[in-house]
This record gives sequence, C-alpha cells and structure tokens, in this order.
Amino acid sequence: MKRKVYQVTFPVTFIVVMAAFLSTILFANANLSFAASGKKASPAAAKTSAVDFTEARIKQLQGALKITEAQKELWDNLTQVMRENAKEMDALTKDRAERTKPMNAVEHMKFHREITEAHLGQLNKFIPPFEALYDSMSDEQKKITDTIFRTGKHGKQKMK
Repeated sequence: MKRKVYQVTFPVTFIVVMAAFLSTILFANANLSFAASGKKASPAAAKTSAVDFTEARIKQLQGALKITEAQKELWDNLTQVMRENAKEMDALTKDRAERTKPMNAVEHMKFHREITEAHLGQLNKFIPPFEALYDSMSDEQKKITDTIFRTGKHGKQKMK
C-alpha cells in the first residue's frame, strides 16, 4: 500500500514543485522579458525609471521627515547616494533591455545575480549616510522614519 502511495505522490509532488519553480521564474522576469522584446509598452504599462522614482521619493521623504536646516548637509549626502544608485540601476536595466539576443534561463539567472550584487553595493553605500542622518534626527523624526521603512507609508498618510 505504501509503495502505491509513493508511486503517485512522488510524481505529483515533483510536477507541483517544477510548476512552482518555472512560474516563479516566468513571473519574476515578465517585465524584463517584455523590455527585452523591443516592443513598446502602452503608456499605462510604461515603467518609471529609477531616477524618476528616486526623485519623487526624495521629495516625499523630505516633506514627511521634516528635514531641518541643521540636517541639510546630512540629507544632501544621502540624496546624492540615492541619485547615484538610481543612475547605476537605470544603466544596468537599460543595458539589459538593449541586448538584442534573447536570454536563456542561465543568462536570466546571471542577470538577476548582477542586479542583486548591484543592490548590495548600493545598500553598502546608502547605509552610512542614512545612519548619520538617522542619528541626527529628533525622536519624532525617528518615529516617522521607522514607520516609513516599516510600512512604506509616507507623505500624506498620518504618522502615528
């Protein structure tokens, strides 16, 4: 009896695991594959560049965090790193989108490794100026910052 259950369970489990794995890869790469295809996205589906997103985020954070004049230099240092990181990410994704040859699965995984390594490098550059700014903040500013990083809410949402 156990052998029959195993004969059915193993193939079914294997198929489910493989389906989950393949769908993860396909859905994770859906936007990148579209960008690489050379097709034009509709305006509604157009992706915002990292630089544009970062500029909007800087404006939102500056208003939400109530950066003081005394914190301006620390804030400027942080925003400079944010802008540099955004330019680096845009260059990396632009390079990927401009490749004319479709990527195979191994090449996709290598590209995602490049993205992950870039994010790690960017975090390593981001943390020191962020920590310096955070250390200079009032308790109220720290509470707002903690809420923003925990929930992603900022700007118009009420910070408790």
